[in-house]
Amino acid sequence: MKQVTEQQSATFQDRRQGRDDSRPDGIGERRQFSNSYNSENQDVNELAQAIDQYKLRHRRRFITFEELHSVVTGLGYHK
Repeated sequence: MKQVTEQQSATFQDRRQGRDDSRPDGIGERRQFSNSYNSENQDVNELAQAIDQYKLRHRRRFITFEELHSVVTGLGYHK
């Protein structure tokens, strides 16, 4: 059992620390809206990028409705 544990620990790679140089953009975190940037609607692309920037700036993986509202109003949208 000890031999198996040592073998498994030797192959473990902690990807939580530092930057991931294997990604072409150099970003070490996975982004929620990375697939939405290729939408045909420019407003959708702009919103997705604004949300991603908010998440990066505030180190948030998920945002609340209030945070989403602040991003949307920051883009100039209003009721």
